[in-house]
Amino acid sequence: MSSSDDRESILSRVRGALAPLHERAAMPDYTTELAVMRQMMGSRDALVVFAERLALVNGIALTDPVALVARLRENKWLHGYCDPALWPALAPHFGADFKVETTYDRKRVDDYAFGITRAVGAIAETGTIVLNDATTSRRLGALTPWVHIAVVERAKIFSDLPEAVAGLGQDTNVIWVTGPSKTADVEGILIEGVHGPGVQIALVV
Repeated sequence: MSSSDDRESILSRVRGALAPLHERAAMPDYTTELAVMRQMMGSRDALVVFAERLALVNGIALTDPVALVARLRENKWLHGYCDPALWPALAPHFGADFKVETTYDRKRVDDYAFGITRAVGAIAETGTIVLNDATTSRRLGALTPWVHIAVVERAKIFSDLPEAVAGLGQDTNVIWVTGPSKTADVEGILIEGVHGPGVQIALVV
């Protein structure tokens, strides 16, 4: 057998393994009491807890588009991508000094300083932003710019992980984002922004 035949044999097995399942795998049995941080929430507002927890992992929570634009301008992050469904509401807050595209060109990934995409929700107890394919217009718009701004509906801030899992439905591709991209595989030194955005902002609306 030639090397090309070997390669095709391996790739065919990989493709078979990655083929969509006919039935979604059943979720494991678990009890919601495993959410040990539930007691820490108490009667506190989920948005307040989410903002605190996001700050603990070096993320930023904002509720005012004006504050968002000011932060982008202050850091000279003036060229970016925005989900076309979000742009009509956000456009009035951006000045002429910004260049914002609503079509993401994957051939120019280095041109975008920021990307604004929709989140499917967030988790207060961990400061986690939840993305999925159904709401993210362009996945690269959330992963490749140095700054990622996830627009989160306040009503979609879940108190804890079990509540989020129960409320997210059957989407087969969900991404949990807890602060900026991080790695500590080089001499145990924590470095941010290596495998994804170096700045993670949640704009709660």
